[in-house]
Amino acid sequence: MHMADSLLSPPVGASMCAVSAAALALSAAKVKRDELCEKKIPVIGVTGAFIFTAQMINFTIPGTGSSGHIGGGILLAAMLGSHPALLSLSAVLIIQCLFFADGGLLALGCNIFNLGVIPCLVVYPLLYRPLVKKGLTAGRITAASIVAAVVSLQLGAFAVVLQTLLSGITQLPFGTFVLLMQPIHLAIGIIEGIVTASVLCFVYKMRPEIIESSFEGTAVKKEAPVRNVIAILAAIALLTGGVLSLFVSTHPDGLEWSIEKITGTTELEPEGPVIKTAFMPDYDFPNAADEDSGIGTAVAGITGGLFTFILAGISVFIISLYKRKQRNRDAVAES
Repeated sequence: MHMADSLLSPPVGASMCAVSAAALALSAAKVKRDELCEKKIPVIGVTGAFIFTAQMINFTIPGTGSSGHIGGGILLAAMLGSHPALLSLSAVLIIQCLFFADGGLLALGCNIFNLGVIPCLVVYPLLYRPLVKKGLTAGRITAASIVAAVVSLQLGAFAVVLQTLLSGITQLPFGTFVLLMQPIHLAIGIIEGIVTASVLCFVYKMRPEIIESSFEGTAVKKEAPVRNVIAILAAIALLTGGVLSLFVSTHPDGLEWSIEKITGTTELEPEGPVIKTAFMPDYDFPNAADEDSGIGTAVAGITGGLFTFILAGISVFIISLYKRKQRNRDAVAES
């Protein structure tokens, strides 16, 4: 559901960039020091890399000619907490935009808002947490994951429609666009919910302290070993980006499918100049032939996951250092 620059007017794109920047600043300020404890920093990095590679896997929606991929917002929020999750998912979207042309610079604010702010800062605290409030169990995690993923995708899809409406994209009439976007993203949301529940239940079974610490906003206990979880998620990310990405659905995703149903093409032509920064557009080598072996896609998956791990890890490490220094200053001032 990554938006392209052609779907937005500069005023709407710039406004959404400002909104998302404010949300990121709020998350950086609100994130608790406990949420960025020493054990959590590598978890934040590796889950960001996992989501990057997972978003490369488009799965076919049977009977529609469309496909979808997970957004990952609810999964990250459940594992990391609302605010660290938004920081991690934003790292994913920034890497996708700058290096792989998955969403444009003008649309970056919209994509962070639709895929990050809505699930992490709205749906997770207002819906997911209340659904599991009575106690973390596999059943509650599963039910909450599916409901929260569906609601997140529905709100995100509707936000895309509103943003194109406000941008004056007349090729996509509001009523028709809504009637196409909402049902297809309902199907995608159900599948994402099942995937999210499967990953969370697996992590909860292996190391419940990770899920519990995120739910409670506390540090992971020092005696709780998390290396196995980190190693497994890193291995899955490597496998997903390097191997499974070669076997993804070739159908257009839910947004492209909806646009094609209305206009006859999956992409609209941008009206203004397009700023290109990607060195591997569409997750492949530039000018790759149609018969390419898929090496480019594998390289893109592995390098993109690595870049995301570094960006997410460095970002939260810097914030963690700042929080620690701030706490030390406050302690000195009180004494």
